[in-house]
Amino acid sequence: MESMGKKKPRPRRSFTPEFKAEIVELCRRGDRPVGQVAKDFDLTETAVRQWVRQAEVDAGDRDGLTSSERQELQALRRENQRLRQDVDVLKRATAFFVRETR
Repeated sequence: MESMGKKKPRPRRSFTPEFKAEIVELCRRGDRPVGQVAKDFDLTETAVRQWVRQAEVDAGDRDGLTSSERQELQALRRENQRLRQDVDVLKRATAFFVRETR
């Protein structure tokens, strides 16, 4: 009764760019549908479709952010978060020293 209809979440896996490129190439050939390719390699169909979509963006066949643009955006967001934290620390330090000097 406890496990009725509940699936355990699949552990997060990572794949090399070469592996992803091979899967995308298999899907582009059209020999097998995306769902069958995903099943054959024990992948989720959603992940394979995302890889194909991203490959189309990288090739210029579809609008969107390329892989390098996504990486740059991710790095800029991390840096922005770190800078915001630095500003917050400096604000607190300033407030502390203003109280101490009065």
